[in-house]
Amino acid sequence: MPVVRPTGILALALAFAGAGAAVAQEALVTNQPADSLSVVDLAQMKTVAEISLSGKPAGIALSPDRKTAYVTAPEGKALIEIDAASHTIKRQLDLGGGPLGIAAHPSRPEVYVADWYTHKIVVIDTEKLAVVGEVAVGQSPSGLAVTPDGELLLSADRDSDQVSVVDLAKRAAVATIKVGTRPFGITISDDGTRAYTANVASNDVTVIDIAARKVVGSVKVGRGPYAVALSKGKGFVTDQFVGTISVFDTQTLGILKTIEACDHPEGIEQSAADGAVYVACWGDNKLLKIDPVELKITAKAEVGDGPRAFGKFLR
Repeated sequence: MPVVRPTGILALALAFAGAGAAVAQEALVTNQPADSLSVVDLAQMKTVAEISLSGKPAGIALSPDRKTAYVTAPEGKALIEIDAASHTIKRQLDLGGGPLGIAAHPSRPEVYVADWYTHKIVVIDTEKLAVVGEVAVGQSPSGLAVTPDGELLLSADRDSDQVSVVDLAKRAAVATIKVGTRPFGITISDDGTRAYTANVASNDVTVIDIAARKVVGSVKVGRGPYAVALSKGKGFVTDQFVGTISVFDTQTLGILKTIEACDHPEGIEQSAADGAVYVACWGDNKLLKIDPVELKITAKAEVGDGPRAFGKFLR
């Protein structure tokens, strides 16, 4: 399992695809030790609601219309469905195992949950909120991402040092790609051509050509990279153990800047329309906003204790 945080609460920490191009108005931030979800108004950069959950929420994905959020609760062994507009819990599905990473299909009513303990991806019909399939992958699957066309799911199999490529029509893994050591977060480019893994133990990002199913590059970043966001031709990487954001050029793969950020930056996502990058800071209980052109922090919001926001959390 990943590390136990100093608080003594088990955190699945060592270590999603929404529709529409509207400017993100809210961030839904999972706070693992706090057993809550902070709703942040991004215009004000202020928490406007706090939803009590259970089971140490970690991963998050949004339905294609962004009206519903799906949250994994690793210690509760459950998936929690939330009405994102009314900020209320709708339903809960008991899964067993260790649900962690999660991704939503861009058009179908399906979400996919990585089970850390049983080394599989669970397929869930969100209309019925029921398990309708399983796909075996590598050891300890963590981050998940679906290609924009909805054909493939990529799983960062942390303890196998690989990415599994899953054909969603066949519900089967059709390829594996060796990457850096202990991949955790995985992000796919908007055009669906490349994937980027944050490799916790080798302190780098692996760049994958999805069609060719091969590695085409690597970027050395700070210690303990957790996840990657892509904006304005740049990659933004949360370096957990040194409190920085490494920024690289997605064409040359050269480092452009290292931004001093916060205590244990973890979940990270870019706004689809304006490109602003948002970062959850585990140790500081904050959400940061980064200007992707100026490469500087422009705002901060207070959130709950231990924000993780692992996945797609902007709506």
